[in-house]
Amino acid sequence: MIRGWCPGALQPMESGDGWVVRIRPPGGRLDAAQAQAIADAAQTHGNGVIELTGRANLQLRGVTPATHAPLIAALRPHGLIDPDIATETRRNILVTPFADAAADALAADLAAALSASDLALPAKFGFAVDTGPAPVLTRDPADIRIEAGPTLRADGMDRAAPYRGPQDALALARWFLDRGGSPDGRGRMAALTARVQPPGATLPAPRPAAPPQPGPQAQGLMVALEFGQIAPDTLRRLGRLTPLRLTPWRMLLVEGVRHLPALEGLILDPRDPRNRLRACPGAPACPQGQAATRPLARALAPLIPPDAVLHVSGCAKGCGWPRAADLTLTATPEGFDLIRHGRAHDPAALRGLHPDQLPKVL
Repeated sequence: MIRGWCPGALQPMESGDGWVVRIRPPGGRLDAAQAQAIADAAQTHGNGVIELTGRANLQLRGVTPATHAPLIAALRPHGLIDPDIATETRRNILVTPFADAAADALAADLAAALSASDLALPAKFGFAVDTGPAPVLTRDPADIRIEAGPTLRADGMDRAAPYRGPQDALALARWFLDRGGSPDGRGRMAALTARVQPPGATLPAPRPAAPPQPGPQAQGLMVALEFGQIAPDTLRRLGRLTPLRLTPWRMLLVEGVRHLPALEGLILDPRDPRNRLRACPGAPACPQGQAATRPLARALAPLIPPDAVLHVSGCAKGCGWPRAADLTLTATPEGFDLIRHGRAHDPAALRGLHPDQLPKVL
């Protein structure tokens, strides 16, 4: 079953382990009080699982109908909750973790304009503020991209237009709707620009940079999280050190530091095989999962070549990694399908494999 929308804080999604509540921190940044509030809410009102998503949001699992309202009440004083579902849906902005003050201000202005607008955008429609010297979010989900210059680029195009302010981004979103973009949750900009292109896009798009690896960066220390999960106490302790920047790469940028104390679940070595693993929660956390995924991914990690990515998916939707991987294992009622250089729903090279067979065929 494809739902066609992402959970929010005010609009949670039911899963196998309770409700999933997704929090969109403004600007993709957490201060100490916000990190503390999220960690406390995860333990008090959920099952303690905190995940960093591919849209640089945080989501809490195991929330129930009885604990949802207290969770929202606990997070609202920290500026983490929108006034209503419509505003929450529109404020879908991915911000480069390397944002400077100008980029932060640009993202804040865009968020304010979206909140004040009446745009009825698809539930997964989003914006990226990626104004560094070279864009780092090109492979990450966004329909409208604000990049160096600043310039404005519709996803799927290799040309951009000058960006003068949030009114330009909103105008491009309205163009998307007027030209047939669907507000039903399924419409995306790249599908539209494959057929027709917006006017005014005459500037070449900047060349993208590769996403960073764990380790020192000019702005601080990039730390990876196994499967994007972070323990509540680790989030608290990191938040006390310095502001945190969220990324869509299952990593956090810990600003202004070069060294960290030993904390549960952090990956600092880019050669760590866990950096090459991708996996959704799988069964039983997801009701559509046909098998447990993460224990299998961990067991197979030592067998994966140094430069290869292994994706273990609980079903053909491939939520844990929507792109192609070097090796993909998709769980089915008959066993695991093995896909080489493809996505979870692509044709399989081998089908119905028992987990015991996998080390011999990878």
